[in-house]
Amino acid sequence: MSLPKLKANMNADDVKDLLAQARKASELLKALSHETRLLILCILSEGEKSVSDLEDILSMPQATVSQQLARLRFDRLVTARRDGRMIYYTIADKEVSSVVETLYELFCTPVR
Repeated sequence: MSLPKLKANMNADDVKDLLAQARKASELLKALSHETRLLILCILSEGEKSVSDLEDILSMPQATVSQQLARLRFDRLVTARRDGRMIYYTIADKEVSSVVETLYELFCTPVR
């Protein structure tokens, strides 16, 4: 992978596009900076989970899990699906999944 070369003579539209992408990346990184939100995304990278599933896996109260899910929904990192009284969550897009998978490989894969 090669990084883009930033040049002094870039046109205004290219700079504007880069700033928009940087803002998007910054928002994702802000959301990932909270341990519980990051754990929730790691769990969801394995597939759809209900709020109850997340509570059980994380051993956290429903209010805590719901608060973090609300933030992830606000940041458009997860999507919710209602089935009766149950709400199920999944990661919103491939970009988020890719970042979470990379972080997992870097920090969570057992060293051999």
